[in-house]
Amino acid sequence: MAHWLVDSPGSGDGTRNADFWLDHLQAQGISDIEVCHLDKQEQWRGRVSKGDCLMAAGGDGTVNGVAEICLENDAILAVLPSGTANDFARNLNIPDEPQQIVQLVAEGTVQNIDVAVAGERIFLNVAHIGLGTLPAREADGPTKKWLGQFSYVATLFRQIGEQRGFHAEIQTEESAMKGRWLSVAIASGAFFGGGHEIPEASANDGQLNVVAVKPRPLLQLLFAFLMVRLNGKTPRRTSTIVQVKSSVCQVRTTQPKPVTVDGDEAGTTPFEAVCKKGVLRVIGREVVQAGRAM
Repeated sequence: MAHWLVDSPGSGDGTRNADFWLDHLQAQGISDIEVCHLDKQEQWRGRVSKGDCLMAAGGDGTVNGVAEICLENDAILAVLPSGTANDFARNLNIPDEPQQIVQLVAEGTVQNIDVAVAGERIFLNVAHIGLGTLPAREADGPTKKWLGQFSYVATLFRQIGEQRGFHAEIQTEESAMKGRWLSVAIASGAFFGGGHEIPEASANDGQLNVVAVKPRPLLQLLFAFLMVRLNGKTPRRTSTIVQVKSSVCQVRTTQPKPVTVDGDEAGTTPFEAVCKKGVLRVIGREVVQAGRAM
């Protein structure tokens, strides 16, 4: 097995770069490491072999890009959280301490997790339509570096009062919902948006979690989200939030709406996603089951 340290300069505050992780990995006894850059993958992607370990040193966008290479070559993904939100790492309960993270890599315990496929793209965390796309499209570099994961919340609060929602039909295996929505999130894992937890979700249950929010006054929205967070239960259907599980999801809007996947812009609606169960091998001791006893 070869170890590839895939760096993505500019992730997070820039301190957890390739040199940072290389020192920790070598101290753990992992020495057969080839350092490479995600934005220059054409130089090395073809040399990745089955069973190799690709260590993604970056945020969720970096993890997404490295996961594609792992799927193509039947390689193993290891996450070295270095970004702003690091939501995917939460799905595997990856610790914050670098020494503990590289110890996980050395142990090599593997979990199989789901991947969502949308056209020619994949996502591991979430696809957004509506209000949820704004942090990815409008949170600038200095804001993200200064506020970290709270930059997502800051961007939403700056814009939420100006949003009136959009008309859309959300089609899943068992339901079709039409109406005006403020935001539609289609999640593969249990976390998105800088740590927002989806009740009763996991990254290996073979299901997409569709969370749709209706336009409501700000105080009503805050109350709804607070109740979900405190109760830790799925809001099957309320006057504000609807959540459904399905292995497939289609969203059609009356007017094209921007779509983001794992924090990157990904065209416009209509949008369709399919969950592929357990197709990605990742380093981790467990897969988090949100809203359930660990």
